[in-house]
Amino acid sequence: MSNRETGSPAAAPHRDRLSLTALVTTYNEEHNIGRCLESVAWAEDILVVDSFSTDGTCREAARHTDRILQHPYESPARQKNWALEQARHRWVLILDADERATPELEKEVRTLLEQEPGHAAYWIHRRNTFRGREMRHGGWETDRVIRLVDRKRARYPDVRVHEEMKVDGPVGVLRGRLIHHSVRSLEQYSPKMERYSRWWAEERWERGQRATAWTVFAHTIARFVRMFLLRRGFLDGGHGLVLALMASFSVYQKHAKLWELGLRRSAGSR
Repeated sequence: MSNRETGSPAAAPHRDRLSLTALVTTYNEEHNIGRCLESVAWAEDILVVDSFSTDGTCREAARHTDRILQHPYESPARQKNWALEQARHRWVLILDADERATPELEKEVRTLLEQEPGHAAYWIHRRNTFRGREMRHGGWETDRVIRLVDRKRARYPDVRVHEEMKVDGPVGVLRGRLIHHSVRSLEQYSPKMERYSRWWAEERWERGQRATAWTVFAHTIARFVRMFLLRRGFLDGGHGLVLALMASFSVYQKHAKLWELGLRRSAGSR
């Protein structure tokens, strides 16, 4: 006897879970890439886009996936936008090599993709570590990024720093987290900050922003006060102090480079 004849509801049609691409962009991440890829081994497609590493990054990545592409690096946004086009599946989980997907995040994403996701992309909160310790104050505890996306509806704007994704549609929030090992060593951190501060200053100059010696000073001090005192970074002890000082120095680098650009342009116009 059919369901219609008995009046019982028809069984809901079964649908397969949507497939997922886990995407990681890399450059000289030999010490990070293995653990990163292990944390997303459950994805149907694992894609590594490398910008011609000179260490063993690709060799280590090959232990976890056969999908390793190399592409010249111009900026974080352009690299990731190019990489998104290479994904096999519409839904993409984006990670940096120093990030790990937690089991809770895996479970939540799996469950979400068994349904029809109600958003075009999803924010994911990060648990940030600094030199082996999770930072629970100073502003790092509220850090979140858009990382699970429908790649047909999301792109990074063409900027060189602070490239937050632009999404065509509503953005949800997941409860599961990424673990972010952001600073492995001060030696590793310094070149990155030097590069980012130069890009930041050049972009701000192009937008018409200018700096004086006093604004360099004011922004530097304000960052330390906000991070260490107002956001209670002192509760993270010595790690919180060093991190606040590093963050303040990165602000100093950015604004000092913007100030220096002004000096160079003034000297060049004489």
